[in-house]
Amino acid sequence: MPPKAYIVVTSMFLCLAAATPTSSKAPPVTLPTSNQCCRSIVPSSSTAASAVAGLLGLDLTGINVPIGLSCTPITVAGDNCGNTAVTCDAPEVEWGGLIAINCIPITA
Repeated sequence: MPPKAYIVVTSMFLCLAAATPTSSKAPPVTLPTSNQCCRSIVPSSSTAASAVAGLLGLDLTGINVPIGLSCTPITVAGDNCGNTAVTCDAPEVEWGGLIAINCIPITA
């Protein structure tokens, strides 16, 4: 390959490499959610949340989210929730409705 052609080809590869996006920012992770009817919503730092979490072997240390206690899934649209209707992070493990994590009130 003649020297000029080598320089042109090398320059093209360098330009392509410089134009390739290299963002290391990952897209935000969205967790699945679950609509729940909870008897009460308490801060994760509350003694009630700590007590229930302790019974289940969950560590809430450093978590600062609303916790739903005594929750049941809302399965039908318009289901009458006599307590607090919330949407929570869908749990990887079911805890028998005792606790739900990161519960935000559902407003109509």
